Amino acid sequence: MNFTLEQWNKSYISSMAKHANNPKIADNLRDGFPHPYTSEDAEWYVNDCIEKNDCNQITRAIVVDGEAVGSVGIFIKDDVYRKSGELGYWLGEEYWGKGIMSAAVRQICKEAFAHFDIIRIFAEPYSHNTGSRRVLEKTGFTLEGVMKNSVCKHEKIYDYCMYALLKG
Repeated sequence: MNFTLEQWNKSYISSMAKHANNPKIADNLRDGFPHPYTSEDAEWYVNDCIEKNDCNQITRAIVVDGEAVGSVGIFIKDDVYRKSGELGYWLGEEYWGKGIMSAAVRQICKEAFAHFDIIRIFAEPYSHNTGSRRVLEKTGFTLEGVMKNSVCKHEKIYDYCMYALLKG
C-alpha cells in the first residue's frame, strides 16, 4: 500500500483524531496516548509536532490518500543518553499488516541517523505486542532484553522489550 511520511500540519488534525481513536492502539502505548482520542488531543499533538519539529525530535505523519493514518517519530534523549533516540509509532488498525509501519520505521531511522548526532535508536514495546515487535525485527532492531514486571497499564503489570538499532 502506498503511503508517504509528511511533516505534520493542521490539515491532518481531523484524520488523526479519527484513526487514533481506537482502544487497541491506546492499550499498546503509554498513558500519554489517551482513549478516547479526541479532536483536542489531535490538535495538541499536531501543534506540538509542528513546534518541536527537527529540534531534538523528528515526527512525521503517515499519510495514505491525503489522510494522516498514523505517526512515527524519534525523540532524542538527553544527559548521558544524548547519543540515543527513542522510536515511537502507531498506525490506524485498518492499515495493520500491510508493511506500512516497517517501511515508515526504516525511513524515519535513516533520517534521524543523518540529521542528529546519535548512534542508537531504541524502542520499548510491551512484550505481548507481537505486531510491534515484528516491525522492529523486520527493520533490523535487535532484542536486547525483556524488562520483567516493568510496566503498569490499566492497573495490570506487563513486561516490556528493549530493542535497539545501532548506527552502522
